[in-house]
Amino acid sequence: MLWYTLTMDNMENLIAAVKGAKSLGVLTGAGVSTLCGIPEFRGPQGLYRQPDAERIFDIDWFDRDPSVYYRGCRSLVYGLKGFAPGPVHKALKHLEDLGLIAGIATQNIDMLHQKAGSSRVYEVHGSPLLHHCRRCGRKETFAGICAMLDGQDDSFVPRCPACGGAYKPDITFFGESLPEAAWSAAHDLAANSDVFLVLGTSLTVYPAAGLPSLALRNGAELFIVNGQHTSLDAYAAARLDNLTVFADAILDIR
Repeated sequence: MLWYTLTMDNMENLIAAVKGAKSLGVLTGAGVSTLCGIPEFRGPQGLYRQPDAERIFDIDWFDRDPSVYYRGCRSLVYGLKGFAPGPVHKALKHLEDLGLIAGIATQNIDMLHQKAGSSRVYEVHGSPLLHHCRRCGRKETFAGICAMLDGQDDSFVPRCPACGGAYKPDITFFGESLPEAAWSAAHDLAANSDVFLVLGTSLTVYPAAGLPSLALRNGAELFIVNGQHTSLDAYAAARLDNLTVFADAILDIR
């Protein structure tokens, strides 16, 4: 497999493609969030290293015992309120301000693209921005759930004041379908892009990892910026490994 280093030519090619794109699509993953200090769910200190990890995002287990989710995600999901957008989030907002981006599909659930000000964000794995009661459907905001959790012990479950049902975040759990509107928008973004950026993901979690292949099949020029190899490295017009250097170069575009 080819390995492209971060050379001046590669960066110049990427910047030229971004500036000349008719429809620029982006897919972001966990590497974009780790620059902000957020641990990867699948990393050494991540959620999936916890006991009962396979149950935390399982919809059947949530309906059986929602405290498994809230105990497991107390810091890693509801602690997200303490994080600020990083360099890649700011760079993509800069591209939107310049009118150079069609949209962002993200595998992340940290809401940082929105916090940075990006308006065309498609959260293909859902989002904790809203929670819904599993019994009556009443909705609550992320901020509202954080307020309910404040001062409570780890076994506390936020519940609907109308019916007593447990509030579940609009994150896609195992056993649930991807959010239809977000997935459809992300699919269309990839299918209609003439330039497609893959940022901070090793392309191992499907179906989101299939979006760059869809873009390629429809004639897009592919650029990958990620610290590890991906299955599409050999098909990329350029393969860079440093997201911070990438972000700095994007922020220099005028």
